[in-house]
Amino acid sequence: MAERRQLVMQASELGRLIDALARRGFEVHGPKAIDGAIVYGHVESAKDLPVGWTDEQEPGRYRLKRRSDEACFGYVVGPQSLKKYLLPADVRLLVAERHEGTFRILNNKTAPKHPYAFLGVRACELAAVGVQDRVLLEDKYVDPVYKERRSGVFVVAVQCTLSAKTCFCASMGTGPRARNGFDLALTELVGEGGHRFVIETGSERGAEVVAELQASPAADADLHEAEAAIESAARQQVRSIDTTDIKELLYQNFEHPRWDDVAGRCLTCANCTLVCPTCFCTTVEDVTDVTGNHAERWRRWDSCFTLGFSYIHGGNIRNSSKARYRQWMTHKLASWIDQFGRSGCVGCGRCITWCPAGIDITEEVRAIREGQNHGKP
Repeated sequence: MAERRQLVMQASELGRLIDALARRGFEVHGPKAIDGAIVYGHVESAKDLPVGWTDEQEPGRYRLKRRSDEACFGYVVGPQSLKKYLLPADVRLLVAERHEGTFRILNNKTAPKHPYAFLGVRACELAAVGVQDRVLLEDKYVDPVYKERRSGVFVVAVQCTLSAKTCFCASMGTGPRARNGFDLALTELVGEGGHRFVIETGSERGAEVVAELQASPAADADLHEAEAAIESAARQQVRSIDTTDIKELLYQNFEHPRWDDVAGRCLTCANCTLVCPTCFCTTVEDVTDVTGNHAERWRRWDSCFTLGFSYIHGGNIRNSSKARYRQWMTHKLASWIDQFGRSGCVGCGRCITWCPAGIDITEEVRAIREGQNHGKP
């Protein structure tokens, strides 16, 4: 591990950073403003970034609007996370073709041609990758698709300098500052000192890339401004979860009346699980063509909110909205800890923003905590 250094570069150097990554064989992906949302996509230059855009987020509401400056990362998080790449929604597991009376299994590679370099990764997303690493790489069984895509990834994090009304990462201990898991971390400054980035190196690979840029040691004024901006993002957060004994809290309130209340609002649409950066549930589908000579097996995202997900031995064990929402939240905040030693929530707030009913997980926890011991499972 190389010694961490803190440097500063002008915003004009951002394009050279992207070029340096591409020259090393990385496929660079970062934020882009497309169809009214900031999403991840292939980035070839700094012009592809959402320059001058920000987002407004509230429960059940997401809008883009123009900023008064030319910040490249002046937004919070969009509907997509790195799960889009590392645990993709659709993966073809195998192909089989009939050949002389038998089926032949064909080789099917799922990994990208080039390793990924992710630009603009937030602290909550890094925490989510850590959660998925624990589930898919560090448990008894390793997911080969995730392992292939995760291998060699280069991460350029961006420290959050603002928070949305739906963020609560500070209470989960996952942000707004990224402390590890990155090769480079940028803090964007657009104040009186001009448009520039404070850079923190997090790996030897990161230090090698920075050596190609016009960057100089960061002055104390730059470091103080960057620190103040990150601290301001934490103070802006209006939502939080009290995680004190949260596992026991949810286990002891299995029949709390709040579950009926939320069930009356929940549409079981699965939006929360699809935008969640840590949810990993999948299903497997087999398909054939009309001739019966070609068959494929696909793995696709699924959700504990779909009715068929808990279909076991001829019956569904979670028929009600109440049972499915309770399963999701209790797993995310309680039984996940039993399984993997940590919470499955990183406080990104996506489940709040993208819920069409505006259901707020922080409010649901608070409501249960305010009236405990309504029955145990």
